[in-house]
Amino acid sequence: MSVRQIAVYGKGGIGKSTTSSNLSAALSQLG
Repeated sequence: MSVRQIAVYGKGGIGKSTTSSNLSAALSQLG
């Protein structure tokens, strides 16, 4: 999980916060 989040932050750019929020929600649903 941490690796994926770091990858998203590494990309940077526009909508970074939105992407991270969606990723967190997806990981939460996956358990």
